Amino acid sequence: MNRRSALRNLVSLAAASPLIAAPDGTVYPTSYAKEVMGPINLHEFEPIARQKLHKLAYDFIAGGVEDEQTLRGNREALERTFLVPRVMTDVTQVDTSVELLGKKMDWPIILAPTGGKNLVIRDGDMIAARGAAAVNCTYCVAGAPVDKLVDEGIKLDFWRNTIGSSTKSAAQSYARRCEDDGASAILVTVDNQYQSNRDRNNRNRFDYGYMSTGVPDSERAPRAPAVAAMWQPHTPNMTWEVMTWPKGAAKLPVIIKGVLHPEDAALCVQHGADALVVSNHGGRQLDGALPTIVALPDCVQAVGGKIPVLMDGGIRRGNDVVKALALGASAILIGRPYVWGLASFGQVGVQRVVELLRAELKLALALAGQSSLKSLNPAMVKRLNW
Repeated sequence: MNRRSALRNLVSLAAASPLIAAPDGTVYPTSYAKEVMGPINLHEFEPIARQKLHKLAYDFIAGGVEDEQTLRGNREALERTFLVPRVMTDVTQVDTSVELLGKKMDWPIILAPTGGKNLVIRDGDMIAARGAAAVNCTYCVAGAPVDKLVDEGIKLDFWRNTIGSSTKSAAQSYARRCEDDGASAILVTVDNQYQSNRDRNNRNRFDYGYMSTGVPDSERAPRAPAVAAMWQPHTPNMTWEVMTWPKGAAKLPVIIKGVLHPEDAALCVQHGADALVVSNHGGRQLDGALPTIVALPDCVQAVGGKIPVLMDGGIRRGNDVVKALALGASAILIGRPYVWGLASFGQVGVQRVVELLRAELKLALALAGQSSLKSLNPAMVKRLNW
């Protein structure tokens, strides 16, 4: 048996084990079953998931709003944003850690809140949370009882996500429950005032109740199908006063997600937010909204370093993460990629998605001539004209 075959055998024995370093310094990733190792990047999980999902489930997750201009724009903007690497720098050691909200994180990657995981698999949030815990990745979640995993002794850092409350008492009660459950932050998604006009769901007569129950096996008619241009309020009363409500009830940091305008970024600081997320809801709310990588620099400038700025939207590669952090983001969030991983392979699919993105990030950082995320700066980024 030659050396390469021996190393391959060694790796094959390391299913769900830590990274393995070969004598020459090569580090091999965690190994899973052959089919899990098939996708070689985040893009390749989606077609696998599509084959396994009901059409209504796939369209719900993959789709954006109306003409999907913003959905495409998130990716197109990242693809028209380029890095200017440095050379002749010592990148023998590469540090991917960041400090966020008083905690050190080994990687600046967070799993964003996403609805409809039960369309993918029953108890989808719980399974995805187990995957996040297995790779020590912060997980954002709405109502699923992931605190039960903590009670089982599973180490999970999680943020509770809400689209807001209609009254101050409800918001404060929610904040106290989050704190009691062991959440480390409250994430308030502020761009979900109304149900958006999603053509795919309207065409499919998608029943939003399926987000909880999954698509039924029978062909029975949906109870409340989506209809084009329907008017369905979620939290239209959201104002900056509402944002302050949870602050008075719990000691958890409050993060505002859904900011694109620099004036709103400044208002986050003014009203006591602990961090903000530059986000257009993955292109699922207002079509034609600005791509997040384009909105990011102005929002960073507006907060003036007073609070962390995070970003989501279109991240698929490690170099995307480097671009966002170079433009001032403290961390990024991903949504659809890990849901495709969940749909493809369950818990280990989530783990594999996170591990692939982390590995690409570390390599991209090194090839950009940077030994630490702290050395990234806007001068490294150039954007092509649209």
